[in-house]
Amino acid sequence: MDAKVFMEALDEIEATKGISKQSIIDALKEALRKALEKSLFGGAYEGSDIRVEISEDPASINMKYVRKVVEGEVEDDFLEISLEDANKGKKGKKYVVGDEYVQEIKPEEMARLTALTVKSVLRQKLSDAEKQSLYESHKDKIGEMITGVVEKCDDRGAIVNIGRTSLYLTRKDLIGDETFEAGTPIRLYVSDVSGGDQGRSPMVKVSRSDPNFLKRLFEEEVREIYDGTVIIKSLAREAGIRSKIAVYSNDPNVDSVGCCIGVNGSAIQKIVAQLGNSRDKEKIDIISYSPNDALFIIDALRPASVSKVGIYTNEEGKKCAIVIVPDEQSKLAIGRKGANIRVASKLTGYKIDILEESHESDAQEIYPDIVLKSVETVQQEEKERAQKEKYESYLAKVKAARVEEAHVETGVEKAKPQKILDEEIKEEPKVEVKPTEEPVKEEVVEEETPAVKPVNVKTTTTLASLEAALESDKKKEEFKATQKTSKRPRKITEDEVENEQVKEKETEVKPQMDIYTKEELEELENEELYDEEFDDEEEIDFDDYDKYYDDEN
Repeated sequence: MDAKVFMEALDEIEATKGISKQSIIDALKEALRKALEKSLFGGAYEGSDIRVEISEDPASINMKYVRKVVEGEVEDDFLEISLEDANKGKKGKKYVVGDEYVQEIKPEEMARLTALTVKSVLRQKLSDAEKQSLYESHKDKIGEMITGVVEKCDDRGAIVNIGRTSLYLTRKDLIGDETFEAGTPIRLYVSDVSGGDQGRSPMVKVSRSDPNFLKRLFEEEVREIYDGTVIIKSLAREAGIRSKIAVYSNDPNVDSVGCCIGVNGSAIQKIVAQLGNSRDKEKIDIISYSPNDALFIIDALRPASVSKVGIYTNEEGKKCAIVIVPDEQSKLAIGRKGANIRVASKLTGYKIDILEESHESDAQEIYPDIVLKSVETVQQEEKERAQKEKYESYLAKVKAARVEEAHVETGVEKAKPQKILDEEIKEEPKVEVKPTEEPVKEEVVEEETPAVKPVNVKTTTTLASLEAALESDKKKEEFKATQKTSKRPRKITEDEVENEQVKEKETEVKPQMDIYTKEELEELENEELYDEEFDDEEEIDFDDYDKYYDDEN
């Protein structure tokens, strides 16, 4: 056998079928072994020892039929041979009891029927190996999208080639009444790959009508869904008729519905374009998910408008809802062939019953315990719930911030220094600050009491005059600062002095710090309060001052 031709054949099979060389060699060995069993024994024989060896370089096939050498009578001719028969005509070393008697069989000696058996078994083994390879390559693609090429399409379904094999799609796996021409590439969703680990032929199941097919399209076309900013909470679909998808945004600043629609509907148009070429395009309703079941049901029944809704649980434990709609909206709520209400029920998980407003009283009679809420009431409840959730979220953030501050590392330890400080702060009120403050108050009172008495006795006149003079100087300075063309300092009248003295007497009751000590006050009584040049104010000629300032201006 030509080794080069043999290796080229193995490479070609590996490339076209996707099967490794070793798998092909193992399949060929098994095919030759079964062909020899059929040729020698008429079929598989229990306990037979047939050995097939295949080497790549040099290319060779060695087949051996092995029997055990026994002494005396032979019980099984297919498994044993007598010592006499084994050594008949043998030159050199003879066989002994217990040796293996090897009979070599060349491929050229095989009958034509045996060759056909090899071909049939090899084809079956290669098919099994191909399916196993297909399983290994697609088992990790469950839930993903793949691309295939249509080989044939008719009213019953389509045959699609996905590379190493071709798959058959029934009409149920297609979208509506879509049709394709041969050679058209189409997108497929891998819903399941089974059979590889159970000894059965692997089966790859693909579909275009699966709800997850639509989900994957949204993930590909809407960036916010792909990166996790917008989450698809629920999805219900009747392929080719209507689909509803509920989305939710983790970021309050992101409009989940607007992201799925896109600018001028660009995103949703791309998705609808990939949903087949049937006459009636599949309608897609995108709604905002709400944890409020009543509001979720109201939105799920779009495009129909709802007046009232009531939810309850029946005797079997299933969630049910009664929806009241205007009489002219009942057909729209039910949809064509009931598609709208069916898809809404799948989306929300509720069994929904539609009633017209004219039959609302019947609902109250049949279900007296059900509370029917208007849309406005449901929306107000949702608004209050959202506000409460926002407030609780804010509190959680504040608490988390405080806990984080409490665990800020200070040196090696985290919380211990903080705990010590907290204990010290808590212990301070036990010491009571009042006792420390009360002695201060008593001391102030004791010091102020003797200070008030001398002021009230005989020294008030002199002290008041001094303070009046000081206050007068202060007012003069303020007047000069506010008046750019002051002509002369204002003269202090006797009435002002008396008023100042009265004010001092009124304010003397309040405890104040002493300006002078008792000894300093006695010294001031014996001294003159003013210089001689200011004692006689009549000698100052203010007309000269006025004339001076007038000339200057």
